[in-house]
Amino acid sequence: MQNCLFIGVDVGLRGNQFCVMNFNQYIYFNLKFSNNPEGNDLVINKIKDIEDKFFFEKIIIVMESTGMYSFHPACYLSSNEYLNNFNTEVYQINAFEFDKYKKSFHDLEKEDGIDAYVLADFARVGRTRNLYPFKGAQYIALQRLTRQRYHICRELIREKTYILTNLYLSFSGLISSNKNDLPFSNLFGATSSAFLEEFSSPDQIAESSIEELINFISEKSKNHCTNIDNKISSLNKAIRSSYRLDQTAYEPINMAIACSLNTIKFYQQQLKNIDKAITTTAIGLDSNTYNILLSIRGIGKVYAAGIMAEIGNIDRFSHNSKLAKYSGLYWKRNQSGEYDSQDKKSSKKSNKYLRYYLVEATSSCIIHKFPFIKEYYDIKYNEVSKHQHKRALVLSARKLERLIFGLLRKNQYYKPIDSVQIAKNNS
Repeated sequence: MQNCLFIGVDVGLRGNQFCVMNFNQYIYFNLKFSNNPEGNDLVINKIKDIEDKFFFEKIIIVMESTGMYSFHPACYLSSNEYLNNFNTEVYQINAFEFDKYKKSFHDLEKEDGIDAYVLADFARVGRTRNLYPFKGAQYIALQRLTRQRYHICRELIREKTYILTNLYLSFSGLISSNKNDLPFSNLFGATSSAFLEEFSSPDQIAESSIEELINFISEKSKNHCTNIDNKISSLNKAIRSSYRLDQTAYEPINMAIACSLNTIKFYQQQLKNIDKAITTTAIGLDSNTYNILLSIRGIGKVYAAGIMAEIGNIDRFSHNSKLAKYSGLYWKRNQSGEYDSQDKKSSKKSNKYLRYYLVEATSSCIIHKFPFIKEYYDIKYNEVSKHQHKRALVLSARKLERLIFGLLRKNQYYKPIDSVQIAKNNS
């Protein structure tokens, strides 16, 4: 550490502030350069000038992880041929970790370059020892796709939630009906959407003959619909229980519903397209890791790709607890004496994308009755009386994370233990 050059980079859209210091806190320069290749080359040239006057063997660069703005500088500096002569390590740190460290400085004044100075000092005191250096853009393509899918799913949920407000105004009985009495299993399916688009009001449906409705349902469902008589009966029940509006209100509300339905269809089509791209990219990137994740029953192609993209190289994590912390699947205990609260808050300063894909994969494992997870979920579900499902799901996700960590570190597929092997182990 005595012969290291410590560089803090405060990343911005148009310019990056570079603070370069040595172990004794001597600052060689603290200047702003444009956030482009030319600006980074100017910084490297100034480092060359320092090398001519001072001796150093290693360079440690720390920058705050600011998404796309910090990606290009991290790539450029970590792959530079000259900097690599000094075993250069580039780190991107979480904004929360940076803020905590910055609060330890009580006498800092608000001025240009102060954040870059704190980042350089973060490296100087050895806070990067437990971090994993930036390793280029191997996973960036897959990560962009899986994160875009996450974004689309969120927007799709938002649009579906919003359309319900207009549906309740137009056809309240369809929303307020019991689950068992709904005429359509999927409110946003092809048949249901066709009814909402073709008929302007519940009364127009009621005025149609049974034969017309049967033909309509058969046509829109492409003859895949069964128990049509029961569906028509449920539909009539929903019509009778619906409020009626003034006729002038139906047209604008129906226009809003049609707009939302078109948006939902668009998002659903985009999901299909991006899922294909995710699968192709994941196989080309690391088919071995991808297939290891797929060996776990319940983890499909998209969830496997999402987990793989966010974890990256498993060697980044020396223990499964570090991976759990990175994914937010850990929580602080709330205990005093013999009291142990059932309310334990999980960390929000983590990778929300990895957490999302791990939790969704866990839910899928439970649905597919993957014994390793399903049995554990059932045990945790019955342990408490509050937040049963959410608590059991997150705890099961933590167990799945441990399994994934072990398989990837050992580079092996999941092999279920059969009853014969269990008997041998118990004997």
